[in-house]
Amino acid sequence: MPIARAARRTAVRLGAVTLVGALLAACGGSKDGASSDGAGGKITLTVDLFGSFGYKEAGLYAEYEKLHPGVTVKQTDTEDEADYWKSLQTRLAGNAGLADVQGIEVGRIASVTQQQADRFEDLRKYGADSLKDRFAPAKWAAATGRGGEVLGLGTDVGPEAMCYRADLFERAGLPTDREELAKKWATWDGYLDLGKQYKAKAPARSAWLDSVGSLYSIMIGQEKERYYDASGKLIWEDNPALRAAWDHAVRAAGDGLSAKLDQWSPQWNQAFSAGSFATMPCPAWMLGYIKGQTGEAGKGKWDVAKLPGGAGNWGGSYLAVPKAAKHKKEAYELIEWLTAPEQQTRLFRKQGNFPSATGAIEKIADAKDPFFSNAPIGRIFGDAAKAAPVQVLGAHDQNIAQQITNALSEVERKGTPPEKAWANARKGVENTIG
Repeated sequence: MPIARAARRTAVRLGAVTLVGALLAACGGSKDGASSDGAGGKITLTVDLFGSFGYKEAGLYAEYEKLHPGVTVKQTDTEDEADYWKSLQTRLAGNAGLADVQGIEVGRIASVTQQQADRFEDLRKYGADSLKDRFAPAKWAAATGRGGEVLGLGTDVGPEAMCYRADLFERAGLPTDREELAKKWATWDGYLDLGKQYKAKAPARSAWLDSVGSLYSIMIGQEKERYYDASGKLIWEDNPALRAAWDHAVRAAGDGLSAKLDQWSPQWNQAFSAGSFATMPCPAWMLGYIKGQTGEAGKGKWDVAKLPGGAGNWGGSYLAVPKAAKHKKEAYELIEWLTAPEQQTRLFRKQGNFPSATGAIEKIADAKDPFFSNAPIGRIFGDAAKAAPVQVLGAHDQNIAQQITNALSEVERKGTPPEKAWANARKGVENTIG
């Protein structure tokens, strides 16, 4: 949350995370990019992320420090990606208070490449151009500036599936087999129809899904063009695919299928253990988040099945080095190591982050997850990653998405008529991006 998002979504990422009020960061860049914090050449590399990318949880920072004596990695993170991005924009504008490494959510990467390329290091100067074949073509291209600059290295991608509570399904008299369910909810209409069946016999205080915003986010993640077309034109208002996602989310709200929980809120986090919802459309990075919220008590209760409506992608991120970073060369060396196939493979096996490095994707094809009832997550998410569309990214994707999910929350939680909420979303987009 690693859309999550998007994503996160807001695309918030994996594992239990700590919300910090102030972001610890390096205090601007030195003129010569000196690499020493003090005597003996010891340095502290600061890494500032949203949510958790799983690096600490997987022990990667500790290993890197062993491999590089004298280097200490210090990470800070903000749970909500929108808050993180707002703070990052302020610090970029002031050219101060920036970490050596900054995380960039996929929904923001076009803003970096199209509008802020002058504020981030072109990683080609450190040899990043030799890494192009390491990554999936779409992942690499999205972080490439108009002049060919390499402005970030890809972490994960967010192929989508459906996470569900098999124990709650059984109590409601629904099938629990992942293959049978995939057939029953082959379409989103089928998914919502099954939700009505669940509601009729559901355990007390348990809804079909967490929020209609998550339903919208996962559906729009199945589309190539969402908010912009390939020419860069805004199309969100007239995009029939986007309106279909909106309509299904509104229908779920009207049918009372949602637990009405704002994603990433404390109440949402608590709901994982309480069984407050039975299904949640989930990108691969969400698996680690679920584990972090439920702990061992959730093991064997959750399962994973193929997503309704076809393959899609929600979330995924990049690691970038600001020009104001204190230790630019060392920061690049760290992110090159963190995004290497070997480390991406380990992150997937431990946290669920689906690799963007092609070599890592091949290594996890047979992966199963005991926590999720031994679901063949390597195959499920691997098939989704292969079939997912290469999405058109625009400079304000995340801002537009946030306005739409805010409007859906109005429908879901306040009973606002859908067309009024849509008008509110339109006004919000206009105020946000002009």
